[in-house]
Amino acid sequence: MHAATVTTTTDPRWDAIVTRDRAADGEFFYSVATTGVYCRPSCAARRPNPRNVRFHPTAADAERAGFRPCKRCRPDAPSLGDRRAVLIAEACRTIETAEAEPALRTLARRAGLSQHHFHRIFKSVTGVTPKAYAAAHRRTRVRDALGKRPTVTEAIYEAGFNSGSRFYASASELLGMTPSDFRDGGVHATIKFAVGQCSLGAILVAASARGVCAITIGDDPDTLVKDLQDRFPRATLVGGDAAFERIVAHVVGFVDGEAKTLNLPLDVRGTAFQQRVWKALREVPSGTTVSYAELAARIGAPAAARGVARACAANPIAVAIPCHRVVRQDGSLAGYRWGIDRKRALLKKEGVA
Repeated sequence: MHAATVTTTTDPRWDAIVTRDRAADGEFFYSVATTGVYCRPSCAARRPNPRNVRFHPTAADAERAGFRPCKRCRPDAPSLGDRRAVLIAEACRTIETAEAEPALRTLARRAGLSQHHFHRIFKSVTGVTPKAYAAAHRRTRVRDALGKRPTVTEAIYEAGFNSGSRFYASASELLGMTPSDFRDGGVHATIKFAVGQCSLGAILVAASARGVCAITIGDDPDTLVKDLQDRFPRATLVGGDAAFERIVAHVVGFVDGEAKTLNLPLDVRGTAFQQRVWKALREVPSGTTVSYAELAARIGAPAAARGVARACAANPIAVAIPCHRVVRQDGSLAGYRWGIDRKRALLKKEGVA
């Protein structure tokens, strides 16, 4: 039998086997020469001798090498995580297309699970409860409807809110302003901004009355300003005063490695799940990295690594919410909203190889 890669106990894939890391399922498979079988990283079988273990990128590769699938973890069939993801994806579609919020018992019955088991799996996959997911979806719908309906009340009820008071209770956190102002393109909002230059190119810093709401990096200053205008087409955008220029200088100093910390009041707008991811990101120390799977585990949603990746991609505040410190499971660099070369440069300045 011919194997793909000889393993060592220093290889991060071996750590995934030792810890039976479900997040690594699908990323690779391993075979054991003495048994002639191949398994998923999460297989519950007795830990093999590392000298007998080989890695394979796919199940087909392991079978071509002459190994047969383990009967315990069934690596040739969809993983438990994949099966759960399909169930939860169907539940999410049910929530998104329903006129009224479906009851937990209805969702659980459609998935063929008990209410308790369904609730637990839903939260592990999405990072939020079914009720919170439904509420977040309604809030997203009302953001869209605010730009299309003549009144705020019509937009709220079209989005599925049975009570206006329930929406208004969370409107400020979601929109950053009153629903009427949001519908009017931020007509009553005043946003200070300034564009500077740093080692990574042009950098724009913007802040509302609540705190910094955008830090964007690019090659063209005009494009950065236009993007800000597109977000709030009727807001009053004003150039920053001397005090605001000092904030910009502090951000530039952090990017260029002259400042070690960046503690700023932030005006962060996003779903409940995004808020949890961004909060966890701010707790990742400079000079260290974390994988998407590790970050998902930190927020109590170990099966939501893909959701964490999407939240990182949606982050509107570069460096202050340090999504550049998130890497793949094997330590390699994943995508970055402002370019992979800028991500590499930021990590290098923080002392990460």
